[in-house]
Amino acid sequence: MTANEQGAGETAIQGPRKPKTARGKKTRAKILRAAEECFGTLGYHQAGITDITRYAGVALGSFYSYFSGKEDAMRELVREMGYNLRAHLAQNVAGATDRVDAEVRGLRAFLEYIRDHPWMYRILQEVQFVDEAVYREYYDTFSEHYARLLSEATQAGELRPGNNQVRNWALMGMGHFLGMRFALWEQDVPMDEIIKTMDDLLRHGLARSDQ
Repeated sequence: MTANEQGAGETAIQGPRKPKTARGKKTRAKILRAAEECFGTLGYHQAGITDITRYAGVALGSFYSYFSGKEDAMRELVREMGYNLRAHLAQNVAGATDRVDAEVRGLRAFLEYIRDHPWMYRILQEVQFVDEAVYREYYDTFSEHYARLLSEATQAGELRPGNNQVRNWALMGMGHFLGMRFALWEQDVPMDEIIKTMDDLLRHGLARSDQ
């Protein structure tokens, strides 16, 4: 793992309209939570705007006050999911002693987050076919900042020199599939064992020490 702190990235895609009042922010948040549940349980193509508004307990007009359609809602939901995950991971890696420690802490936080947000993977998989630009934006935003963190750690002597763009995508891939297998599909391996195994892998690699 871990794509773990906030990143930045401009996008040419026009986003949904932002509310200007506290009440509007609350309504919009309710709609996004309902969209998350609908897309996660029904799937993007099966879920309708009326399903979302019914789950949210708001009028149809309220939806169109902030989103032009399902695609707008999906785009904003994916961006918000990325932001919330990055914030969660950043909070949990604060105080790490070095980059490897941050990776291990971030992995634990990521797996716990996926267990609590099981719809996340399905939504990300579906957005790839709804709007590939937003799908790529989600991962590129993680990657850009993540590579910089690895470069800073390399310069500080915490990591061996190497291509940190390749490294960060490899670490993101490990976290992704660990989350899929051990947090989403089955939870048959204790969290401490997963973390201990990955800590050893990150610190020592796969080769035998006597080679």
